[in-house]
Amino acid sequence: MTESTVVLDLQSRKSFSNRLKARTVRDYLDIPVAYRNIAKNYATPLLIGPPLCDELVALVQHMYSEEEAALTQHVKSPLGITAREIARKEHLPTARVTEVLDHLIAEKGILLSFGSGINKRYCLIPLVPGAFEMSLVHTSLKAVNGWHKRFAELFETLFETGFISSYTTRPLSAVRYLPVDQSINASQMALPSDRLDEVFDRYKVFGVGLCQCRSARSLVSSSCGKPMETCVSFGNLAEMLIAHGRLRRIDRQEGIAIKREAEENGLPTFLLEVDLGLANSGTSCSCCGDCCYALRTVNEFNKPGIIAPPHFQPVLLSDRCTGCRQCVSVCPMGAITFSAETQTPVYNPERCIGCGLCAVKCGSTRAIQMKALPNYRRPPRLFTTMLMRNAPIYILNAVQSWHRYINDTPRT
Repeated sequence: MTESTVVLDLQSRKSFSNRLKARTVRDYLDIPVAYRNIAKNYATPLLIGPPLCDELVALVQHMYSEEEAALTQHVKSPLGITAREIARKEHLPTARVTEVLDHLIAEKGILLSFGSGINKRYCLIPLVPGAFEMSLVHTSLKAVNGWHKRFAELFETLFETGFISSYTTRPLSAVRYLPVDQSINASQMALPSDRLDEVFDRYKVFGVGLCQCRSARSLVSSSCGKPMETCVSFGNLAEMLIAHGRLRRIDRQEGIAIKREAEENGLPTFLLEVDLGLANSGTSCSCCGDCCYALRTVNEFNKPGIIAPPHFQPVLLSDRCTGCRQCVSVCPMGAITFSAETQTPVYNPERCIGCGLCAVKCGSTRAIQMKALPNYRRPPRLFTTMLMRNAPIYILNAVQSWHRYINDTPRT
């Protein structure tokens, strides 16, 4: 049988949103075996992966050239594999294998490595969060080429199947949104951990790049038009990305200024910190409900995603409301709507990320105020603690997800 490529047309897939069609390996016997193997490696709960499907196979075929795929198909263990081991399997010089895999890390951003020299090990990273962000983080759109554009298109079709929502039926406590600075000053209730400048005090190295989500949306259709240079990383991750030319080096003061400007443009601040003991890193995006894939998981699939429950939530004082509806327009999550019957805002706490943009936009009438939730638990920075807290929830989500996929996969 002639080997082929799975071809997807972006526009023709729009009507299949949230309808993932699981396949089996037998459906792809005309696809080169290396691509089938890589697709199977991604299709695992360990990597928050979708089941085998046309969208996944098409994306994999685009991500890797034939030579890259022949080598990457062996990268499947969570502990990784060395270039020497792959070289033995493929009967190639170790130097050539190292060159190809390092290119996938430095240029495409779709693999990860740890260690050095002959002990350097290569690992797959999840498609999201992982390969999507690492492949699209750049300091300028001039660095984006046709490969990135097609990657963004194919990732969009995979995202639209809704596969990621299957892993987030129950909320995971991984990332959090900080209340915007003006709402903190107004409430007088925030802890230091809610202030970005306090977080930045723990780090010495900072870098900034373009928002990957808005970059992707601008390549696929059109982005929201809000500021692009808003993705700030700090710590060891920033050092690595700066060294690879993916981030522009900045200092702490410029980082704070960038985030404040983003908030003024209606973009809440996303924060993730990971403490691995010897390596400490973090990243802070400035998100919108139109482009951000984390927020779109909530907006489009009504699932909580990997967003931790908020520390603050708004309190609506209807007797002070003037009916201006600015809170409705500024909310990135659609958590506030306007009742035509009562002519007052209606608040849905299940969609709220606690950013406080509504309270800031409300202005002098103070019809919206932020209150602290009594049982708030900040997501842990220590990686092992984060795993322990989220593992039971993640396993339940994954089992439910894969049980559904197995039932939906056609029998042959």
